[in-house]
Amino acid sequence: MAISVKLKFLGTGTSAGVPMIACGCATCHSTDPRDFRTRPSVVIRYDDTAVLVDTTPELRLQAVWQKVMNIDAVVYTHAHADHIMGLDDLRRFNAVSGQPLDVWANAVTHEAVTKCFGYAFSAPDPASRLFRPNLVRRLIEGIDPFEIGGVIWRPVPLVHGSGLVLGFRIGNLAYCTDTNQIPEDSFALLEGVEVLVLDALQHVPHSTHFTVAQAVEAGRRIGARETYFTHIAHGLLHAKDDAALPPGFHLAYDGLEIEWQA
Repeated sequence: MAISVKLKFLGTGTSAGVPMIACGCATCHSTDPRDFRTRPSVVIRYDDTAVLVDTTPELRLQAVWQKVMNIDAVVYTHAHADHIMGLDDLRRFNAVSGQPLDVWANAVTHEAVTKCFGYAFSAPDPASRLFRPNLVRRLIEGIDPFEIGGVIWRPVPLVHGSGLVLGFRIGNLAYCTDTNQIPEDSFALLEGVEVLVLDALQHVPHSTHFTVAQAVEAGRRIGARETYFTHIAHGLLHAKDDAALPPGFHLAYDGLEIEWQA
């Protein structure tokens, strides 16, 4: 049975954000709101479930700006700072729901997150329940699927420089940020995807991220009906570079929401 799925881009920028600190380039001084890019994160909603992918340093601002009123679970792609450092702001969603939040990640990511935010996973203390997150570790093991709100999530291993990170497939959607190479086995996991979100940092080659041209090539191989690029640096101006993309390819932007049947 098909279900309606909504994905909202909370952030679509690279690790430095756009505008960058102390930069005078055209993108960093652009008045087009689509060129204002916070660190990369999305909320995926289906039925009565809302899942946050990554907790960026701007999580509080993203949630306020984009009117994120509830979160039921968190899923992590990896433990780089631009993807985890807003974790403490999850406590507000605990306060709204009155419940702990499940946090899904692989063992490497859980270890790194615990070093920074171990207090968020300790036994609840009624006296401090409003002042720190109340989180429950859920382990992603290899490419084993896991379930959130009755829907199956499938991990998709991706190469990110010298490390491995996770993308995720939810029905006919795939979210694959922070990668410069998709392993052959992972291309197989992406067969039949209709809506794809994919890393596309800039035009200049980079050691840990796809260029726009590389992302287009990978996107064509995957063959999604619509592909949205994220983790975008200040080398791309939205109006100019989005217009130059092939049909079916788009630059995402903060606040963009897409909806389809999965």
